[in-house]
Amino acid sequence: MARKKIVIANWKSYPATKRDALKLFTAAKKSAARARNVTTVVCPPVIFLPLFTARRKLFLGSQNVSGEGGVAHTGEVSASMLVPFQVAYVIVGHSERRALGEDEAMVAKKIRSALAEGLQPILCIGEAERDTEGAYHEILRQEIRSALVGLSSAEIRRVLIAYEPIWAIGKSAADAMKPEEVHEAVIFIRKTLTEIIDRSIAERVPILYGGSVESDNVASLYTYGDVDGFLVGHASTDAKSFNEILESVSNA
Repeated sequence: MARKKIVIANWKSYPATKRDALKLFTAAKKSAARARNVTTVVCPPVIFLPLFTARRKLFLGSQNVSGEGGVAHTGEVSASMLVPFQVAYVIVGHSERRALGEDEAMVAKKIRSALAEGLQPILCIGEAERDTEGAYHEILRQEIRSALVGLSSAEIRRVLIAYEPIWAIGKSAADAMKPEEVHEAVIFIRKTLTEIIDRSIAERVPILYGGSVESDNVASLYTYGDVDGFLVGHASTDAKSFNEILESVSNA
């Protein structure tokens, strides 16, 4: 059975205007419609979510979600608030959020909050640097276990894992992570999952890669990295580049 392909666009804080957001989403919608066997998810700044409507093969996601219950949390957006806007996915534990102080306990709360409302969490993990002794493996293991331990097998099956090595983010395609390095990480992530859930379920958890994903390297990363898709940052905010990425994944 062919595995499901998924490409997630993380627009971060771009674009600056409503007009540009509508233009970029329209382009993404057309590209998603042409891409065969690819599920496309667009995660815009939350303020733009009411402008968009999900379509077949094109889903909406949020870049963040509150892990706290109740209403006395200034500036937070709860999972229940996202549901009416057709949001189906939510990014959790992104390195840029962790850099602002989001710790492992907060990540775990956010995953549970999202799951409780029927959203699919995209759990971001990744080491700051890759040492030759392999100590970074323990960082990945801890991020996975702290986020997922205690969840049922059915809940974990709804989680996507996005491997985003911090040291590889922002580089050019030529200098970014190599496919064989990605493949090694995927093997380790699946091995760690088997410490929590049955192997047959662990093999079905989608694993994505993010970190300087460009149209120049996406085909080799998909084919030889053994990933199920990608979490795309800055390249997703350029209509032409994102279209090329979807085409490459579709044809891979």
